Amino acid sequence: MSERKTTIAVIGAGDASQRETARAEEVGRLVAERGAALVCGGLGGVMEAACRGAKQAGGTTIGILPVYDRDAANPFVDYAVATGLGHARNVIVASSADAVIAVGGKTGTLSEIAFALKNGTTVVALDSWKLDPVRTPAGNYIIADSPEEAVKAAFDAIK
Repeated sequence: MSERKTTIAVIGAGDASQRETARAEEVGRLVAERGAALVCGGLGGVMEAACRGAKQAGGTTIGILPVYDRDAANPFVDYAVATGLGHARNVIVASSADAVIAVGGKTGTLSEIAFALKNGTTVVALDSWKLDPVRTPAGNYIIADSPEEAVKAAFDAIK
């Protein structure tokens, strides 16, 4: 039996800024270069940019879609999982990863952060939500200043 592959979720807004998409693409590339599969919400913005970066580095991408139509996935998704769950699919994204990297993001991203933290999964924030350290699990919410730092922190957390 083979060992399970490491999975890193990259989360963020579908209507992300140019800075966020550039950073997400770099995160995706770095995740793939370390041999992990990338899981995301499968649509545009941060999700598409992260998948594009992962594919450029020869990585595997998984999109957990909020709709029933697998064709709604961005063109860089290898495996599209059509859920029809709307925003409730955020639970699946957060639960499918060994660590989560949040790039920017809005309230949907915040919900994924909360689900990951509730599950005990480390979240690394890159230009994302600033949470109250008193209310977050110690060591499970890490602020990163660069894509390289974010990816390193995510992999360090799952060792």
